[in-house]
Amino acid sequence: MSDDEEVRAPNGEWWNKAPSYVKAYEDIDFLNRPDLRPVRLQLELLKPELTLMEHDINSTIVVFGGTRIIAPEIAQIQVDDLEKAVEKSPNDTDLALRLKIARNILDKSKYYQEAREFGRLVSEYGQGGNGNEFVVVTGGGPGVMEAANRGAYEAGAKSIGLNITLPLEQAPNPYITPDLCFQFHYFAIRKMHFMLRAKALVAFPGGYGTMDELFEALTLVQTGKVDRLPIVLMGREFWNGIVDFERFVLEGTIDPEDIELFHYCETAKEAWEYILGYWKHQAAEQTARVKDPEQI
Repeated sequence: MSDDEEVRAPNGEWWNKAPSYVKAYEDIDFLNRPDLRPVRLQLELLKPELTLMEHDINSTIVVFGGTRIIAPEIAQIQVDDLEKAVEKSPNDTDLALRLKIARNILDKSKYYQEAREFGRLVSEYGQGGNGNEFVVVTGGGPGVMEAANRGAYEAGAKSIGLNITLPLEQAPNPYITPDLCFQFHYFAIRKMHFMLRAKALVAFPGGYGTMDELFEALTLVQTGKVDRLPIVLMGREFWNGIVDFERFVLEGTIDPEDIELFHYCETAKEAWEYILGYWKHQAAEQTARVKDPEQI
């Protein structure tokens, strides 16, 4: 008998302490190995997909926007506090800059209200006896995302949050339907889930994350990787000040018709009417094609 056998012989269940004996799908250390990345990618695709199928989520409308676009009443408090601080320290350039930014945020806080209203309008239509169509889906965080989920919540409807782990952790906003609140590690898989059921995409003012998602969607539509769908930019003044789309055309890096891939709107009502009108027009064209004998 070897020394190893002598040590473990008295305990008939020595194998329960062996890492190799843990079932592969229960072994977190094993699943977290770099070699298992393809498996993790597949799981991250499958779990939300199967859950959305179980909840009969047929189609979605994606809402993007900045985490810092907060409710007007909160934005006003921040401005008031900074104005008092600047009064006490008028030569503090850092405070002066923070106040200027806070005032800009206050000016854009109207978009929190518009996102909230948009979430309500979409949800009342899509889930008001019509099944689970046009379900609001956001990145699950604060700001504009919170507002859109909040509007759906106030309409008594489901909404989805696709959260992602970040160095600066943020908790899901409280208005997401609990059973439809997901957490991702991989941006790529999260982006796939934004687009898989999307019937429209609405981009409110935001930062790098919003730009990333917007240009990803524009590229997918431009290249034909996804079917054409309404892409709405909320707030022409903001977007024209941030991105010179016409310059892309003048520089020859996109075609003039690529500018038509998106549509500017200013209010939730205007955006919803544009999206609804787009799909009603598509349905009418489809009906006309079916009725045309030459198309049968």
